[in-house]
Amino acid sequence: MSDPKNDHQGNEELKEYAGGWLTERKGTDIPGFLKLAFPVIGLGCVAYLILQMYGDTGHDTRGALVQRFNEVSQTSPGLMYFVAALGLVYVVAVAVFAVRAFHED
Repeated sequence: MSDPKNDHQGNEELKEYAGGWLTERKGTDIPGFLKLAFPVIGLGCVAYLILQMYGDTGHDTRGALVQRFNEVSQTSPGLMYFVAALGLVYVVAVAVFAVRAFHED
């Protein structure tokens, strides 16, 4: 008789996603580097939004054009800070979801 936890090849039971394109062992947790990657990448994106809010004004060749565009277009720093705050809330939610205790569905 075969063990119900093992498949016909003697491997642990696998879960399939996307019609078999992705597989993983049942009961596995998210790898540590991915748990770290979620907040690092997310915080990098939020920082980019804030640091580049007015564009690349310090660039040697296009900085003057960006400054002129900012004068004409009337940028809204309040809106950009709001978008960055929404991004930060999302990053925190994803990071909490990624590092919380694992449970099998």
